[in-house]
Amino acid sequence: MAPRILLARHGQTAWSQLGKHTGRTDVPMLEEGRRGAKLLGERLARAPWNGLPGVEVRTSPLVRASESCDLAGFGAQADPWHALMEWDYGDYEGMTPAEIQAIRPGWLIWRDGVPGGESVADVAARADEVVTWARSAERDVLVFAHGHILRTLAARWLGLEASFGARIRLEPTSLSVLGWAYGAPALERWNDTGHLDL
Repeated sequence: MAPRILLARHGQTAWSQLGKHTGRTDVPMLEEGRRGAKLLGERLARAPWNGLPGVEVRTSPLVRASESCDLAGFGAQADPWHALMEWDYGDYEGMTPAEIQAIRPGWLIWRDGVPGGESVADVAARADEVVTWARSAERDVLVFAHGHILRTLAARWLGLEASFGARIRLEPTSLSVLGWAYGAPALERWNDTGHLDL
């Protein structure tokens, strides 16, 4: 079986709820986010996932991702990895899109990057590192990370420019799967939050 990447976005935080750009600030999850991470773990324990036996797990070292990983039941087997950290938002850390537009009309992170932070190319290079790792062996991998890096990762898995990430939304505590269709990289599942409906 060709390797797949299962993507888990971390649970809801106060900043993500408000739409603030949350890069390297270690904002803790809300209780809603913790509950979502537990529900995601319960979902992955059931068919068709069956606990993902043999899966290799990595997580962003930021607490909102690593705690989501722990609460989902994969913390003991997870390795932290800097490549999975969220986009470094630099001068725009903690700001909402509207606040950024007020000082820089027309700004788009997927095109412009951020002053004092990472460029689109910087984030794409980290995503490419994750793709190379995921395709390096015949086993599925599971990663716990953040909205913008996971959207970039999806774009690069598909062989597209990182800017494709602008077109694919990703909710907190969502499950996505990057796999294959007819031998080509494909989105098997995207932004699935069905486990939160319980």
